[in-house]
Amino acid sequence: MSASPHDAHRHLGVLPSYPFYGGPPVNPDISARATVRMLQDDLDAEGTELALAIPNYGVPDASASFALNELCLEAAATDERIRAGIWASPRPQDAEMTTSALALAREPGVKAIKISFLLGGRASDEACRPQLDQIFATARELDLTVHVHTSPGGASDVDEIGNLVDWYADDVRLHLVHLGGGMSGHIKLIGSRFFDWIEAGKKVYTDTSWAIGFAPRWMAAEIERRGIGADRLLFASDEPWGDRAGELARMTAATGDGELARTVLRGNAEALYG
Repeated sequence: MSASPHDAHRHLGVLPSYPFYGGPPVNPDISARATVRMLQDDLDAEGTELALAIPNYGVPDASASFALNELCLEAAATDERIRAGIWASPRPQDAEMTTSALALAREPGVKAIKISFLLGGRASDEACRPQLDQIFATARELDLTVHVHTSPGGASDVDEIGNLVDWYADDVRLHLVHLGGGMSGHIKLIGSRFFDWIEAGKKVYTDTSWAIGFAPRWMAAEIERRGIGADRLLFASDEPWGDRAGELARMTAATGDGELARTVLRGNAEALYG
């Protein structure tokens, strides 16, 4: 496959330094981009023709990520290669900021709403449910895809995220970022749940960014074996938290150079975000 892959999620914006895990204040995402021009330079260097840009996040102050929504909108308005994802939050303390953010979801170029429980809350927390209902109602109305971070253990493991699939994925596309995030998530999703959801008519999608080495090739093998799911797997760099070169090498090795590779590396992103 000669054409550069489309990027189904990467992040834009620079976050304040933070003393993670009791250490000194640091900025581990050293390739974070502060401006649209810097992102465009990356796309030029990569040959990327379509990218979904989502506000950077990770520090406990959610307002830092909400503040980057406008930058992502600017990126989508500036460059036809870029689509915008809007940052929202299911946490009750962020409800006012989420309402303001969802108003931006109507802007041209917006294709997704991103949520995460890394900063707190969980899918089954009743205090989060009003915000979740609001987020998914907006996505349903505007035909947007909701991105949700999945991570190993903790508040955003697959068991919790499965609630979102049950509640909302009948009529809203749900992109499960990071293929379940870690060993338990990979095995739960690839071993059965992801394909069970597809067969049940759920609109679920995933990408292999951050995935442990075995997971992309197992996912590709299961798609081939089962004969379903080729239209639900996407390539994503997750820059600056991911490593585009490494992500691409693993995905290419897993999918080969045939129709599955073309679908996963470009076709599915065009269908969702093109």
